[in-house]
Amino acid sequence: MAYKVLLADDEKIIVEGISSAIDWAALDLELVATAKNGIEAYEKIVANEPDIVISDIRMPGMDGLSLVKKVYENYPTVKFILLSGFSEFEYARTAMHYGVKNYLLKPCNVEKITTALQEVLNELRDKKDQDTFIRQLREKYEKARPYMKAQYLTEFLLSKSHSNEDLYFYQLLFDTEMNNKQVRLILFKLEGEFSYEHLFAIKNIGAEIFTSPLLNTNIGEYELFLIEDNQNLEKLHDQIGRIRELFRQYYKSDTTVAISDGDKVQNVRSLYREAIECLEHRFYLGEGSIISKKDILPTNTDSSNDFILDEQQIVLKIKSGHLKDVGDELARIFEKMADLRMGIHMTKSYCIQLYMTIVQTVDTESMQDYLMGTSALLGMETVQQIQEYIETTAKKITIDYYNRFKSKQVSVISKVIDIVNENLGNPNLSLKMVANNILYMNPDYLGKLFRQETGQRFSAYLTKLRIEKAVDLIVEMDDVKMVTLAEMIGFGDNPQYFSQVFKKYTGYTPSEYRKTT
Repeated sequence: MAYKVLLADDEKIIVEGISSAIDWAALDLELVATAKNGIEAYEKIVANEPDIVISDIRMPGMDGLSLVKKVYENYPTVKFILLSGFSEFEYARTAMHYGVKNYLLKPCNVEKITTALQEVLNELRDKKDQDTFIRQLREKYEKARPYMKAQYLTEFLLSKSHSNEDLYFYQLLFDTEMNNKQVRLILFKLEGEFSYEHLFAIKNIGAEIFTSPLLNTNIGEYELFLIEDNQNLEKLHDQIGRIRELFRQYYKSDTTVAISDGDKVQNVRSLYREAIECLEHRFYLGEGSIISKKDILPTNTDSSNDFILDEQQIVLKIKSGHLKDVGDELARIFEKMADLRMGIHMTKSYCIQLYMTIVQTVDTESMQDYLMGTSALLGMETVQQIQEYIETTAKKITIDYYNRFKSKQVSVISKVIDIVNENLGNPNLSLKMVANNILYMNPDYLGKLFRQETGQRFSAYLTKLRIEKAVDLIVEMDDVKMVTLAEMIGFGDNPQYFSQVFKKYTGYTPSEYRKTT
């Protein structure tokens, strides 16, 4: 775009001469106005905002020097070329105080005016280039300023070598008041697999919801916010909840958040350590928690002395096949560990010990597969994950034991039934006899197994079977005597008792039942 020129002189011939003699377009100039005195010139300067003014010093109304002074006060970037007679040269020197560098004596030719214009043009172009450079530099600085502030504060946060003097320098550098400002530090940890896009999302969502965070930066796997501690915790929790909800809505993923206590900005390093410690307790409190200092119990270095892992109890419950008992015992163990907060490494060591105790209940061949799980346990980040893994393994083994035990039970009871069928006529047949003399088992235990499998007590099963056999024999043998029948089905020499039992089951005595057939 061409630079604009205004020409002012009270001599019409000079105005017309310069106007027509100069090749304005060739110089990348545009003559936007002419004036015949200083008053008119100033009005047209206000209206047209020229870059260059060519003006005579001696003009009616307002002379050239007064024009220079007034324009300098209100439009300091306008450049002047002054025209004057020789006698006015000393007078014109005053104009130099207002930045006028070009002064031409009348009469002046086109060449001199052109040279003067080119000098002013070069000066304007240099100034424009300088202004453009500075403007672009400032634009870049303004864009980079938040990152520079974040980088400086991050270094102050993480480096032990930085002192409060560095914080003072930061205030001077960025014209920011920080001394004794109450702050609070918030760390977001993304759960599951994530990329830098997810951290960037948390950064931008948080920047909108938190009110002008003092620092918003990524540190490793965490997104960090340093905010002024000027609001209640309820509102802060609400803001954090909104950030997590928006992130979950778009990325279907959860975050764990640590909130430090409030303190002076000079103590921000201790607030960062506090927030990191809070996140470590995610191991006990679980993924997706919001953790603050009040949620952390003091570490008890002697806590391991209060914890006893009763390996025999869990082994007995697994081998007995009692699934509910196994679940209850594991829940009790993990609840105790969570209450004691023994430290992550100590807790993991007990968990590995517990896991090894459980898998050692299986056969050697199967144990090799289960032992691969120890490396998986070591990599788990929360006690809930470890508990779920161990419970799954323990319940699977317990079910295997139950199925084996169940199969064994079925086999034992099947043998008992065979023994009963083979010895139905033996008047001494009883549960105790079968247990002690044939199967070599505890009679009470065998009785419980029999009832579990058949739904009947052994004595009731035996009596029912004998009466059913008696019914079959009555049908098959019309002339069988009751004494003989009683002996055949195990009632020995007590036909009267046999008759009573038969009637109880069928509603008839043996004789009456024979008549009905």
